[in-house]
Amino acid sequence: MTPPELPTGRVRPSDAERDQALGVLKDGAGSGRLSHETFLGRMDIVLQATSRDELDAAVAGLPTGGPVERFVLRTVGRISGFGDRLNRAWRAERLPGLSLPQAGAVMLTIGRLPGSGLRLHHASVSRHHAELRHEGGGWVLYDLGSTNGTHVNGRRIAGGVLVRPGDQVRFGDLEFRLATS
Repeated sequence: MTPPELPTGRVRPSDAERDQALGVLKDGAGSGRLSHETFLGRMDIVLQATSRDELDAAVAGLPTGGPVERFVLRTVGRISGFGDRLNRAWRAERLPGLSLPQAGAVMLTIGRLPGSGLRLHHASVSRHHAELRHEGGGWVLYDLGSTNGTHVNGRRIAGGVLVRPGDQVRFGDLEFRLATS
């Protein structure tokens, strides 16, 4: 039995060439030049490519510069995100503090409804917005199906999330930094 022969004139791409093409695609997706779906489709083409022409087609329209150009593009991307990170850090330090309940408390209701343990007078806060429960030695924040959501550290929660001093919590449009009493 003889091994199968490759067609003449067709050179299979090396692993290094595939890695380089994947790096170009990754940089393209990271810089916003490729959508997630396009990135995945082109990545499949690179992984299944049987010729260098297929690799070239997969990275068509993307900058394929050398390591210096890729370094510059990554650096510019990091610098452009610095302002946003700085703004979020500045805003976070200026948030009003919200003290966690004293030891011995079991639950704190949060909402616009009179009688809530923490009554927030704002249209973006639901009447029954959230609950803070003491469970297993820590505090767990639960969203109660609020209209505008409950967020912890910028992420909307569903169900319960363990919270600690220093976490940022948002009820509707009102944002606080948790602190100890």
